[in-house]
Amino acid sequence: MSATAAPTSPHVMNTYGRLPIALVRGQGCRVWDVNGKAYLDGLGGIAVNTLGHNHPELVPALQEQLTQLIHTSNYYYVPGQEVLAERLTALSGMTNAFFCCTGLEANEAAIKLARKFGHDKGIERPEIVVYEHAFHGRSLATLSATGNPKIQKGFGPLVEGFIRVPLNDIEALKKATEGNPNVVAVMFETIQGEGGIHPMRWDYLQQVRALCDTNDWLMMIDEIQTGIGRTGKWFAHQWADIVPDVMSLAKGLGSGVPVGAVVAGPKAANIFQPGNHGTTFGGNPLAMRAGIETLRIMEKDGLLQNAADVGAHLKAALQAAFEGVAGVKEVRGQGLMLGIELDRPAGAVLTRACDAGLLLSVTADSVIRLVPPLVLTVAEADEIVALLAPIVKAFLAEPAQ
Repeated sequence: MSATAAPTSPHVMNTYGRLPIALVRGQGCRVWDVNGKAYLDGLGGIAVNTLGHNHPELVPALQEQLTQLIHTSNYYYVPGQEVLAERLTALSGMTNAFFCCTGLEANEAAIKLARKFGHDKGIERPEIVVYEHAFHGRSLATLSATGNPKIQKGFGPLVEGFIRVPLNDIEALKKATEGNPNVVAVMFETIQGEGGIHPMRWDYLQQVRALCDTNDWLMMIDEIQTGIGRTGKWFAHQWADIVPDVMSLAKGLGSGVPVGAVVAGPKAANIFQPGNHGTTFGGNPLAMRAGIETLRIMEKDGLLQNAADVGAHLKAALQAAFEGVAGVKEVRGQGLMLGIELDRPAGAVLTRACDAGLLLSVTADSVIRLVPPLVLTVAEADEIVALLAPIVKAFLAEPAQ
C-alpha cells in the first residue's frame, strides 16, 4: 500500500475490513491519501458522491447553509423539505415524501408503511415479498428483508413477515403468494447492488406492477443505490415505464451529506399520520440544502445523460477488454452502476487495484463493482479500464485459491 505507516483506529469498533489507507482530500473523481498518493475514485463513496469531490457549486452552497441553520428539529416546518419533496415528486410522478438520514432508515420506514397499510385493511400479520440476493440494510427488520445468510448469521431471531422469491420469475412470485391473504407489498431493488449487480428485467417489473394492482399490494422499490441518475434516468424503474407506490432513496441524494427519503404515491401517501413515524436528524436544513443543490446541479449539467453515455462507453470498453478472458463470466449493469463477475472470489483485486491507484469494491464475493461519481469523463472511464484490466487478467492467470 501507499501508506508508510498503515493507519489504525484502536478506539473504533472493528466492524470494517478496511484497506490501510486514509483519504484526506478530493477533487472531481480523484482523491488523495495522507501520504499524497492519488487514486481514481471508481467507487464514489459506494454510489454516494454524485457530484464527485469538492464540487465548485455544491461546496459554497453548503458553506452558506452552515452559516444560517444546520438543524432545528421536526417540531417546526423546515422550508427546504417542501422544496426537495416537490422536486422529488415532480421527477417521480409520485405524491409526497418523508425525509430521514440513511437508506436503512428509508427502507425501515417503507416496511412500516407496508405493515400499517395491512393493519388498516384488517390484516393482523402482514407479509412482504422480498428477493433472493437482496440487500436492504442492517437493522433487524431490513436485515430480515435482506437475502444474504452470511450477514444475517449471529443476529437471529430474524423479524418475521417476509416471503422470499427468486429474481425475474413471475410464476415463482405468483406461486409464493397464491391464496395468501396476508401479503401487503412487494419490495425489491431494480438492480441489486450488494447482491452482485443483478438487474430486474423491464418486462418483469411491468408484470409485478400489474400483479400489485390486481391484488391491492404496495409496489415498493428500493432505489437507494440505483436512484438519483445512476443508470441514466432519475430512477432506474423509469426504464420500465412504471411508477411505484413507495420508493426509498438515499446514497446519491445529498452527494455525500447523509440524506434519505421515502417517496409515496397516492396509495401510500396518507398511511402515516402524526405519531406513526419520526426522526430527529432527518430533513434538517443542511441535508435539505444538499439534496436541493445536488438535483439542481445534476439537471443543469446534464448528468443523467452523462451517466448514460459514459456508462455505456465504460461497459463496452470493459466488455472489449475482457472478451475471451477465461474467468470473466459477465460484465453487466447500466449507466454508472457496473459489475464484472469472475469465476472465483475477487477480494485480491480490491487490494491490487488500490495499490495501482484505483478505488472500487467487491460484492457477492466475486463481482467487481464500479459506481463512480456521475461527473466521470470518458477519459477517466478509459483510465479505469487501463488500470483494472491488467490487474484482473493477471489475477485470473494465477491458480485459483
